[in-house]
Amino acid sequence: MPVALSRKDLLLLVVLTVLWGVNWPVMKAGVRDFAPITFRVLCMAGGVVLLALVARAQGHSLRVRREHWPELVLLGLTNVVIWYVLAIWGVKLLSSGRAAILGYTMPVWTALFGWLLYRDRLDARMGLGVLAAFGAVALLLGSELATLTGRPLGTLFMLGAAAAWGLGTQLMRRRRLTEPVVVLTFWMLLMALVTSGAIAWLTERQMWVRWPDTVEWWAIVYNVFMVFGVSQLLWFRLATILPPVASSLSVMLIPVVGLFSGMALLGERPTWHDWLALACVLVAIASVLLPARRPAA
Repeated sequence: MPVALSRKDLLLLVVLTVLWGVNWPVMKAGVRDFAPITFRVLCMAGGVVLLALVARAQGHSLRVRREHWPELVLLGLTNVVIWYVLAIWGVKLLSSGRAAILGYTMPVWTALFGWLLYRDRLDARMGLGVLAAFGAVALLLGSELATLTGRPLGTLFMLGAAAAWGLGTQLMRRRRLTEPVVVLTFWMLLMALVTSGAIAWLTERQMWVRWPDTVEWWAIVYNVFMVFGVSQLLWFRLATILPPVASSLSVMLIPVVGLFSGMALLGERPTWHDWLALACVLVAIASVLLPARRPAA
């Protein structure tokens, strides 16, 4: 059945679309000349503090019941840890617009995991969406392989990040945890911070020779307040109140915003591969999100 959105939820979708879409070139500016996982650690450290303050201001305890931890860890791994680590590696290697297109194949992964794990209905429209999404991946992966300076590993990083997030969306919708969303988000982000800190120490500590410059600090501040402080909470709210595939409606235009904001802010010039892949992703998202037309009675 079609999902009816209230005006408030529709406004939240618009805000989320703009904030996350613009963040792709913001992240690219932040990691272009800076260690990517270290960048994530700095962003998440500020985000964890901000979320703790928000939770306490709302009167919530940060305590989680012991029996809830296994489920919380699984939610954290899929929704936050894997997504944030793989995606920032992908942004480092690819243009911001191309990374956004690949990252937002996520709704197709949401639908696929719903079919594989929860026996959700998989019809011809969803099959078309899957084919369109993998057509986009093939276009961009082929483009990266065809040039001497291509970064096919970046494509694979973004694909893995999108798949993890798609699974996490299904798990988030079906969670049995009773703690407030802001408390769950705090702990999931803290898991990602600890994991990313360990990865940064193992792989990037030889690059710790300077502090971020002005542009990189602005990118960090944007991520702390706009991404971790606002967007993450909005996303989990929408993923909770809407069905798992329909909640992915909020990502429908994010790759479009990401592509055009990359052109405006960074001077990126998408190739025909990018435009065609974007069209394929939009077809894929529409196929799995838009309700089928009912036959006339």
